[in-house]
Amino acid sequence: MTTSASENRLLLASGSPRRAELLAQIGVAFSQLSPAVVEQRQPAESPLEYIERLAHDKAVAGFQAADSPQGLWSLGADTVVMAGERLLEKPQDFADFESMMLALSGVEHSVFTAVCLRSQDRQFSRVVETRVRFRHLSKAQIADYWSTGEPVDKAGGYGIQGFGAALVEAFSGSYSNVVGLPLEAVVPMLDHAGIPYWQEGQS
Repeated sequence: MTTSASENRLLLASGSPRRAELLAQIGVAFSQLSPAVVEQRQPAESPLEYIERLAHDKAVAGFQAADSPQGLWSLGADTVVMAGERLLEKPQDFADFESMMLALSGVEHSVFTAVCLRSQDRQFSRVVETRVRFRHLSKAQIADYWSTGEPVDKAGGYGIQGFGAALVEAFSGSYSNVVGLPLEAVVPMLDHAGIPYWQEGQS
């Protein structure tokens, strides 16, 4: 990025350590907070409408919670996993998790992330899809993965950047999208917002 300095500031409106790690990976300076947004799908909402609304609401909540809005951009994001028409969010318990893994075993599913970057008077948003195929999983493997503790707070019940990589046979599309923040969508937004990356000491 040619911009060497900017007065614009970035707030990551998400408590996710994985999203923070991805921004740090590309050398972005940012602050972080976890906005108080109720994550509940409305009856008439499609899964994509749901995550788009949540990403927008998180960005707005982050912006409203900031001390100073001048030059501030707030980034909200939300990720869901879809197995056919079934929406897979964070597992409620082992039974819920096992049901998810059996539905994903040996087949391809979609991971969608919605991102929203907004300032006082501008907004950029996008939804990115990645296709992921799991290898065939036995019930013993599913139980063993659950025992690692990793699936508890993950949409779809797995983390591709961690132990969950052993579940994956192949994927098509953005890897960072599956982790939780599609950098190929975020970076052009940062360009438009005048927020620099590749900053020394930020990775």
